[in-house]
Order: sequence, then structure tokens, then C-alpha cells
Amino acid sequence: MKLPETFVTYTRALLGDEGYAAFEAALLREPLTSLRLNPEKTVVDAASSAVRLRPVPWASGGYYADERPTFTFDPLFHAGCYYVQEASSMFVEQVLRRYVDRPVVALDLCAAPGGKSTHVRSLLPEGSLLVSNEVMRSRIGVLAENLVKWGHPDVVVTHADPAEFAPLKATFDVILTDVPCSGEGMFRKDAVAVDEWSTDNVALCWQRQRRILTDIWPCLKPGGLIIYSTCTYNIYEDEDNVAWLRDTFGAEPLAVPVSPDWGITGDLSGRGLPVYRFLPHHTAGEGFFLAVLRKPDGEEEQVSLRRKKERKGKTPAVPTGCRAWLREPDAWEWTCDGEQVAALPRSWKELVDLLRQHLRVISAGVRVGEVKGKDLVPSHALAMSTARADAFPTCELDYAQAIAYLRKEALQLPPDASRGYVLVTYRGIPLGFVKSLGSRANNLYPAEWRIRSTYLPDTAKCL
Repeated sequence: MKLPETFVTYTRALLGDEGYAAFEAALLREPLTSLRLNPEKTVVDAASSAVRLRPVPWASGGYYADERPTFTFDPLFHAGCYYVQEASSMFVEQVLRRYVDRPVVALDLCAAPGGKSTHVRSLLPEGSLLVSNEVMRSRIGVLAENLVKWGHPDVVVTHADPAEFAPLKATFDVILTDVPCSGEGMFRKDAVAVDEWSTDNVALCWQRQRRILTDIWPCLKPGGLIIYSTCTYNIYEDEDNVAWLRDTFGAEPLAVPVSPDWGITGDLSGRGLPVYRFLPHHTAGEGFFLAVLRKPDGEEEQVSLRRKKERKGKTPAVPTGCRAWLREPDAWEWTCDGEQVAALPRSWKELVDLLRQHLRVISAGVRVGEVKGKDLVPSHALAMSTARADAFPTCELDYAQAIAYLRKEALQLPPDASRGYVLVTYRGIPLGFVKSLGSRANNLYPAEWRIRSTYLPDTAKCL
């Protein structure tokens, strides 16, 4: 790895000669593979997994894998049983466990591909809502897909620039800003990050980061938390921005308890800020920086949540049969636009109506099914949802059948399989729906998510 000379000079001055030598040696080692289990789809036993897993000390459900699993050919990966996530970024768990102990409305502002959103959603107290946003159009699809697979219903996915949140005013209790950065912490994993690095890009990044923070700051409630993180090492994008938040907005940097055994490094700017750096020669993971700050208490205008007036005229009726497809059907706000049937937890209707007024909402709650003529086809999101009721017959698939299903190939179900819509499972975990016609079954797996590779390893390393 050939590092830019300017980067070498700056980082050596930051870490010292001895520290830089250890840092550079660490960058030449193979990066670790890490993943996080879904607590709502607990089928993977870390102690008996086919791939040896070792705990990530700062994240419950986080593990290092001694060898890289064959994710593409692991049905449990496609079913949302686990997410492949860089271990260092799982440290956000410590912030939420320390400072969030009641239901909140949280925003993940720069969320794609969804690692922190799936993690945060698993950690928020019952009764919380997560708004997961992505600015880049090219990345919104993968964010929505990963959140569907994770399966939690109290999630809204939006596609908006931070400035577009301004009309919402002080709506959020917690805002996670994992801001676009110069990517120095990814040098070991991404050669493109090395090639694209420059001092000009660093300057562009810290200025963009302040614009993002300025735009979103009014949307945080007084007393609320902003979690600021990057995957870079330089002070300009890290400590300088934390000090800027403190000095410009009166934000209070907060300490997070850590164990000395974790090898986390603190402030390198000399200011004594409570910040948390993950350096590859000290911690097992890639480069990461995090700080959490509290907004001062005080009066700040909040948007009034009022029930939106119903439009006059006929609206398509929600098919009655689908109400039995979710647990506690009366707890949901059901909608039908003539094609799609969706359900949103009733307690969030007014807030989601507000979001729809000002932002592009990609999904909210659970997409339950699609009306096709006289038929109502259950959606794949319903199959993935942890709120789904036991309303469908199931059919267990073996490994070869599961891979065929995920490739969207035709399936032959057992002769005694039920007719109609059947939920196919692997190791008891739902993979999706088929429509059983007796002699054959129509595969309803989303075409855009299918496994496109025709290659199948001789020995797939699955969890």
C-alpha cells in the first residue's frame, strides 16, 4: 500500500514516530471480518457456528469471524439474521445504552447501506421510531432492502438532503450523523480511498460536514443527543468539528464509559474532549471516530402534530383478509392506494404524515401486500417482518432448495404442501413466499434481490 506523502507526514506528526510505525504496520495486515446478529431472528448460535466467531467487546451480538463467511450463498444472510458490519462502528451501542433509556424518535441522517440503522433499531427502547435517511439516490435502494430484511416495523426510510429537514424543526430526540468523510479509516479495505485522498478533499469534507450539522441542528430537540462519527483520522474532520459544535451551538460533549482493554484512543488534539478513536494498531477494527453531544435545554419551536384531514372522495378499501396477516391488527393504520397495502403502527401516523409533507418517504411501517386483480399477493416485506402473524402455511427448505429459491428458480414443493400462498423457511427462518399450485410453485422472491451468480462453492462457509 503506497500512502500519500502528505498523509504520512501529517499522521506521523499526529501519532509520533513510534505510534506511526505501529499504525503503518497495522495497515499492511489483513482486515478483520465482523458481523452482528439480529436479536429478533435468533437462529445463529455463535458457540456452534460453522464459522468460528469471537465477540466484539463493545457490542452485544457483534462478532469477529475467523474466516470470511460466504455471505452470498448463506440463506440466513438474505433472511436478515445477521448484518456484515465493521466492528469499530458498533461502538454506537455504548452511547445508546448509556444515554437512551426511554422511547425516542431517532434519525440516522446518512444511513446507507444500513449498518448503523439496523444496529440502532435493535437497541432503541420499545415504543421508539427510527427515521433512516439517505441523500444519494444510488444508495437508497440498498438501505431500504437491508431494513426490510432486518424486519423491524417501527422504521421510516426517507430520501432527502439534510437541508430539507428544516421544516420539521425540533422533532428528533437523537440524531446520528455518520457524515461523508475523506475515508482514511478505510485505507486497509479500500484502495480507491487511498487513490482519492488529498488535502483538498479533507478540506472539502470538513466544510461539508459543518454544513450538514448546521442544517440538521434545528431538528434536534433541546436536551437531545447528536452522535457525530467519521471513518477518518485527521483532526480537521474529527476533534475540530466536535469543538466547533461545542463553540457554535453550545453543545455539551458527553463521556461514554469504556474499558481500557478495548484499546480505544481519546482526543489527539490536546483539548481534552471526550471523543473515541479506533486506530488499527490499538483496536481490532478499521479506523473510526465518534463523539456524542447534548443540545442545551431551552425553548425551541416544535412542529405541531395534527391529524391530516382525510381527502374527500372514495379511497380504495383495504382488503379485509390481510388484516389477519399482522399481529394485533387494530394497532395498525392500514392504507391501500389501489395497488399496495401497507400498515403503519397507529401511534406514528401523525408524525409520518408530517414527514410525507416535507420529505420523500420511500417506505414506512410494513408493506403488507399487492392487489392484483381479485388477488392479494403477500409482500416480501411481510415475510421478513417481525410483526407478521402466523397466518400462512410454511414449508421448510433444505440448503440446495433455499439457494434455488434465492436465485428465483422454480421450486417443487412436497406433494402434501398446502395450496395457495406458502411461506418458505430455512432452519425455521422465513425466506419469502411462493404460490403453490400443486405440481409446481411460483417463486415470489423479489427479482432485483435474487442471487445472480450461477457459481456455487464446493463448501459454502455459512453461519
